Amino acid sequence: MSNPYRRPYTYPPPPPYQPAPALPPYVPEPPRRRLPSVIVLSCLTLSIVALCALLALFGSLFAFLLPQNQPVSFSPTSTLAPTLPPLKVYKVAGKPTMNALFMNNVLDYYDSPASGKGQALYDYGLKYGIDPAYAMAFFLEESNFGTKGVAVTTHALGNIRANPGDPQYKGFRSYRSWEQGFEDWYRLIAKKYVREWHLTTVDRIVPVYAPTEDNNDQAQYIRTVKIAIERWRNGHIDI
Repeated sequence: MSNPYRRPYTYPPPPPYQPAPALPPYVPEPPRRRLPSVIVLSCLTLSIVALCALLALFGSLFAFLLPQNQPVSFSPTSTLAPTLPPLKVYKVAGKPTMNALFMNNVLDYYDSPASGKGQALYDYGLKYGIDPAYAMAFFLEESNFGTKGVAVTTHALGNIRANPGDPQYKGFRSYRSWEQGFEDWYRLIAKKYVREWHLTTVDRIVPVYAPTEDNNDQAQYIRTVKIAIERWRNGHIDI
């Protein structure tokens, strides 16, 4: 008995199964050949990297060995606290408190045109009984060790006023050499200030030696001399 609700079959039957077409056989691509320039560039890069690594290794080894084989010098530095207490009285007369080598180091440090004259400063100090440290301190205050003012021309340690008939430059005594300027200062301090006027300390000498009438700051002058003496007593070259 036919089903009245069934749709009649009107579509054509599906085509018979057809197998998929066979793919062509796989043929691998031939290997690419590197160009000679690429090979050379790669080798060169590897060589540079290896050379940099060797240089870094040898540099580290050299830096490690250098401090052990060579002495290292350091420039003078300031200290916050001196190792010696300050003097109570600053007397210019007395035995040397610094040697010629130390004075040469100070003169060299300040690029003084009198560099190398430390022995002369020391010897004249012994001759006139004046501590050479005070000669150095006056030299510092007067002309920064001969690098400023008229002392550049006059070779004067202390910028002493000229007397009538003295060789002079702008009213100050002028000398043919630094040694002459050193001895004249020692002679003046030892004979005039210490023996004749009995002025033996920095506090009493400076007001006469550098009066305010000549536009000198006496307090600053005395302070500079004392600071220099204390620095040198404690072994420091710079002020």
